[in-house]
Amino acid sequence: MMGRLQEKFRSFFSNRWLVFVAAMWVQSCAGIGYLFGSISPVIKSSMDYNQRQIARLGVAKDLGDSVGFLAGSLCEVLPLWAALLIGALMNFIGYGWVWLIVTGRAPTLSLWAMCILIFVGTNGETFFNTVALVSCVQNFPKSRGPVVGILKGFAGLGGAIMTQIYVTIHSPDHASLIFMVAVGPTMVIVALMFIVRPVGGHRQVLPTDAMSFTFIYSLCLLLAAYLMGVMLVEDLIDLNHTVITIFTVILFVLILIPVVIPVQLSFFSEPRALEEEALLPAPEKQEVGKSEQDANEVIFSEVEDEKPKEVDLLPALERRKRIAQLQTKLFQAAAEGAVRVKRRRGPHRGEDFTLTQALIKADFWLIFFSLLLGSGSGLTVIDNLGQMSQSLGYDNTHIFVSMISIWNFLGRVGGGYFSEIVVRDYAYPRPVAMAVAQLLMAVGHIFIAFGWPGAMYIATIFVGLGYGAHWAIVPAAASELFGLKKFGALYNFLTIANPAGSLLFSGVIASSIYDMEAEKQAHQHHHLHTIPGSVFQGMLRLDAPKCDGAICFFLTSLIMSGLCIVAFVLSMILVHRTKIVYTNLYGKSRSAGPS
Repeated sequence: MMGRLQEKFRSFFSNRWLVFVAAMWVQSCAGIGYLFGSISPVIKSSMDYNQRQIARLGVAKDLGDSVGFLAGSLCEVLPLWAALLIGALMNFIGYGWVWLIVTGRAPTLSLWAMCILIFVGTNGETFFNTVALVSCVQNFPKSRGPVVGILKGFAGLGGAIMTQIYVTIHSPDHASLIFMVAVGPTMVIVALMFIVRPVGGHRQVLPTDAMSFTFIYSLCLLLAAYLMGVMLVEDLIDLNHTVITIFTVILFVLILIPVVIPVQLSFFSEPRALEEEALLPAPEKQEVGKSEQDANEVIFSEVEDEKPKEVDLLPALERRKRIAQLQTKLFQAAAEGAVRVKRRRGPHRGEDFTLTQALIKADFWLIFFSLLLGSGSGLTVIDNLGQMSQSLGYDNTHIFVSMISIWNFLGRVGGGYFSEIVVRDYAYPRPVAMAVAQLLMAVGHIFIAFGWPGAMYIATIFVGLGYGAHWAIVPAAASELFGLKKFGALYNFLTIANPAGSLLFSGVIASSIYDMEAEKQAHQHHHLHTIPGSVFQGMLRLDAPKCDGAICFFLTSLIMSGLCIVAFVLSMILVHRTKIVYTNLYGKSRSAGPS
């Protein structure tokens, strides 16, 4: 009896669903960047910074959040628990030092040193992101869409979760939020760092997987609805501390509930059938068959080169039959020495690429620029949401910030879910789901441009859903086209598209057009006092003029909408180029069907 229980505990700690649930909790600590808007006021007041200096700290935060080369490289050479520990230490040291300075417990540093601390603290997130995604994509290679969508969704919810905990602490010292950001995620990561890793065992799609994913999806929807409700109630009603504490306890229960899946699978379900275990290749057999597998891959690459173009236009069943015939002929010819199968330089789509190999592929750059245009335009709206809503005459801007956060979360979860249906049920390229998300965003930008009544509510839905969907679809698509071996480095390179798009669209286009329209309005109302002959008049003015009306972001939003259309075109080019890859990845399993 005791031995059986020990075996069940071993099964529990090596269960891939436990890894997935722990990775969800790790990802909820990877939303530190979303809290910058809440901690920047106390930094500004205690350090006596102006808005421009705070903006520089914000840029350091964005860079730390997105530049993950170090995380991607270290995850390839270090054990994943060590990478998580490094990320936790960076978070603790970066934000812990900021807290010491803000509270007067450490000497004041210059602005550039503060930028470095913020960068280091936020860069810890990239380690959490990389380890969680690498582990779970390897554990669930046949369910990448749902896995990535749910994990990235929890990263988006991290800020809302931490804010709710801070509200419960009810500290009059606003600097304590910085302390919580430094200590809270560090404790969670250290507790979970030995659990989140690739585990051995069955990696096929099991009958229980669909039910488990449905359970987690339902919980995600419930969690999003609950957080939205709690935010609205706390914003509109003055609640006592007991009620807020109850809200937070319920939130923790919802976050912890997914652990019932690995508990049920490990302790209360029957052991796997022998026939199912037979699907698992033994490690030694894998090694022996490696050269044969390499030969198969070479032959497959040759087939891709040799097949006539009209084959791709045939019905799926006929196309597979023709390709199989060509493959058989090539095998026979190669075996007889009549044909020497040439090994082309570098891997083919669907095989394992290094970052260097991926950087010379058109498909990789199509993903990158489509992401830059799509997510960059979405981040521009997120960064300028306060000014956008104010210019359209809304007093309460917090409601739109909360709404876009929730829709961002649902976009990530939903993007993973629907893109998985596209590849699993239709063997169609996953990037088509990204193209749909970009069309949604284009419509959302149009609503902001014209500023119709209620436009901001609709715009936050469309832009939030579309922006969030990018971060579920892109990592999964990249892992399918460029393999899992160097996934950490590939993913962290692609994330650079986010701050690059934000810097270009928000820092250059949106801010310049807004300032230009504000200047025009100020001149019209004779409120601008110029300094004759001074080229520095804009720099010397203390209060920048505000812009009112849809005109403030009209041109910016039209440009953003146009960029989303361009991103849509790039995504559809990628879809056209990768049809054959997805047919080979998912078409065979689909045509085989359940026996």
